[in-house]
Amino acid sequence: MPFKPVENPKCPKCNKSVYAAEERVAGGYKFHKSCFKCGMCQKFLDSTNCAEHESELYCKNCHGRKYGPKGYGFGGGAGCLSMDTGSHLQGEEEFVSSRAPLLPKAIAKAPDGEGCPRCGGYVYAAEQMLARGRAFHKSCFKCADCNKGLDSVNVTEGPDKDIYCKVCYGKRFGPKGYGYGQGGGTLQSECYSISDAAPRTTVIDTTSIKAAPGQGCPRCGGVVFAAEEVLARGRPWHRKCFKCKDCNKTLDSIIACDGPDRDVYCKTCYGKKWGPHGYGFACGSGFLQTDGLTEDEISASRPFYNPDTTSIKAPPGQGCPRCGGMVFAAEQQLAKGTMWHKKCFNCAECHRPLDSVLACDGPDKEIHCKACYGKLFGPKGFGFGHTPTLVSVDGSTPQIHSDAKPNSGPKARDPRLGCRRCGYAVFAAEQMISKNGLWHRRCFSCADCARSLDSTNMNDAPNGEIYCKGCYGRNFGPRGVGFGMGAGALTMA
Repeated sequence: MPFKPVENPKCPKCNKSVYAAEERVAGGYKFHKSCFKCGMCQKFLDSTNCAEHESELYCKNCHGRKYGPKGYGFGGGAGCLSMDTGSHLQGEEEFVSSRAPLLPKAIAKAPDGEGCPRCGGYVYAAEQMLARGRAFHKSCFKCADCNKGLDSVNVTEGPDKDIYCKVCYGKRFGPKGYGYGQGGGTLQSECYSISDAAPRTTVIDTTSIKAAPGQGCPRCGGVVFAAEEVLARGRPWHRKCFKCKDCNKTLDSIIACDGPDRDVYCKTCYGKKWGPHGYGFACGSGFLQTDGLTEDEISASRPFYNPDTTSIKAPPGQGCPRCGGMVFAAEQQLAKGTMWHKKCFNCAECHRPLDSVLACDGPDKEIHCKACYGKLFGPKGFGFGHTPTLVSVDGSTPQIHSDAKPNSGPKARDPRLGCRRCGYAVFAAEQMISKNGLWHRRCFSCADCARSLDSTNMNDAPNGEIYCKGCYGRNFGPRGVGFGMGAGALTMA
């Protein structure tokens, strides 16, 4: 089999083989390093400025000259008319420059109303400037007075369908008189000159120019022109007529109120005339605004109500436990599942007003403050009541018992609800709770040493009694070396 050498790609510029060590790639073609240059200006290229067209290489400038868009706005820069194709770089024909002045080309005239308003020629998209929906040439887009070049920022469209700069527009169509014209304080009364005589001021009262019925100002009936028009309810008003009907206060869109009589009012007069009346309305909270109403008329229109709800009796068992009246949600107070009036929710003894913190439910189905509850249902004797006063409710000298067990009050019907030590009933104000049951505060002490206990040093014993920690350890704690009164002590007690 005959040997066939490997075919390498050919360079499009010199048509010779291109090897891997010297290849440059552009547009899917492989070029020699020495051939990788612009076909027009012979500038060496790289990957950043290379442009390929039909297997020919160009720099970006030459590619734009040869194949880029032509005409106004393209070529050498914005606003430049460039028709350069780069033929002078190829040497195909000799380029002769002329020093004659460049005359403007004749512009084709457009039909009436379709061309440039200034010159009447056709306006193409690349050069059009818009004003009042009409297209101008860029060169024609100038002030009609001073020929200053304009743009979208400083162009001003005049009522004569022409365009002006802002200064010329102010001179020609702006307001005249003191404070207008070239600057504040200048008397400018003519378009281009200043006269020694003061300008004559003409004041036209437009309210005297009557309009057709239903079409003029609702207040005076005159014709309303655009410069003085104020709208309310879709109707035009004179600026000088747009006032409150009652107080003649000048109005604006913020404070104007449309009344039901198709007139306008300020907010204060609207509130007096059409707003709600009575205590708390109109000029301020707490202000009685009645607009001429007598006291008898106010009293007749005011609904009657009885503020004393205790006189409204409720069905038996459903009203306030104190007065039997109906208890409404706005004034109810709860105690033992029953509803009380706020004014009835006081101590049955001292009539002190109560709340959910101070109220104590007594066994007589009444409520008491804590002091009165303690006097009526609390333990008696030395140390109780007003500590350390000896309290006796019947006036007699109380008998002092040596034991710590109370001997007054009713016995508990259910032993489980009575005190574990004395068996008497335990009320909520004096109860102490342990694992085995309820205790009086006075009975809540150690069964051995009678030391008073609380929840931090109380220990429930297996025999149902309570002990302090020391006595509990002696009676029910472990025995032997290391236990008892101290580490290392042998206690068998």
